[in-house]
Amino acid sequence: MSDDRAGAGCGLSDIADAATTLRRVAQDKTQRIRRITHQVKMLALNARIESSRVGEQGRGFTVVANEVGAVGEAIAGLARELEADVDGRIVGLQEQVSRLVTQAQGERLIDLALNAVELIDRNLYERTCDVRWWATDAAVVACAAEPDVGSAAFAEKRLGVILSAYTVYLDLWLCDLEGRVIATGRPDRFPGLRGQSVAQEPWFREAAALASGDAYSAADIRAEPRLGGAQVATYCASVREGGEASGRPLGVLAIHFDWQPQARAIVQGVRVAPEDRARTRVLLVDAAHRVIAASDGAGLLTERLRLDLADPVSGVVPTRGAQGPAAKGLVAYHRTPGYETYQGLGWYGVIVQGAG
Repeated sequence: MSDDRAGAGCGLSDIADAATTLRRVAQDKTQRIRRITHQVKMLALNARIESSRVGEQGRGFTVVANEVGAVGEAIAGLARELEADVDGRIVGLQEQVSRLVTQAQGERLIDLALNAVELIDRNLYERTCDVRWWATDAAVVACAAEPDVGSAAFAEKRLGVILSAYTVYLDLWLCDLEGRVIATGRPDRFPGLRGQSVAQEPWFREAAALASGDAYSAADIRAEPRLGGAQVATYCASVREGGEASGRPLGVLAIHFDWQPQARAIVQGVRVAPEDRARTRVLLVDAAHRVIAASDGAGLLTERLRLDLADPVSGVVPTRGAQGPAAKGLVAYHRTPGYETYQGLGWYGVIVQGAG
């Protein structure tokens, strides 16, 4: 959120408060005018009554009393017109300011949604670089070319070194072209993976069809039972002969990004005002609107957000029933713009905010 936009929201709120105060003052003043004119008319009435009692001598005073009464009536009419005019204009101003406040609030929430999805995609762009780089590692290429006990042990040692430096990964798997796991980075933590088949996994089938070593594949978030049910983002690249992008395919390297703690840090780190935090839910959802990260930790991989996207890129829509803490309110969203060569997977940053 920009400081200018935040300042604009505060300025509009100040104008709305000032308009409310002005309306109250105007109503108070016109009421006082009415009370005064009522007193004037009562004095004129009393004067006419007294003048009628004295007969011919009071005729001139009657004329004056009538004029005073007429002036009082005119002032009363002017007060009514003034009240109606001022009140109507202030109501119009309040409605206009309210619309502007709602618009500014919506734009601010869209900014927050964009910020969340941009942060994660910048992070995941690094994953696409990592997998393509590590797929050219000499130990990985050698194991994919001749997968025996010795080459597998050496490759696993090398993958373990990588994991020790990159703590955001749960495991790295080297697979042959048949989809058999031939080396992993954490055999002690996740034993028994070597020799297992992943040939039917969508991420493996997509990776096996990659055209060159410069390409990569990315899978949507899922729970991986072979890694203790952890939520992972899996990125793959071809392992090719000689480590060359145009070399003959030898296998697939899959890297499993430890999704949940990284995503949680991003959605919980979005800068929501303290007074709005209790009624605000920050989400990342995939292209099918499935919740893949939530600031409140609820609904992960099970909840499907009901979004009416008037604009497929970004917008603000009213909530459709209970959405966590927001039974009524706004839903702001922004689709990922991608980052550099990473186009993203059609995910959205979403802010669900209940009525304040």
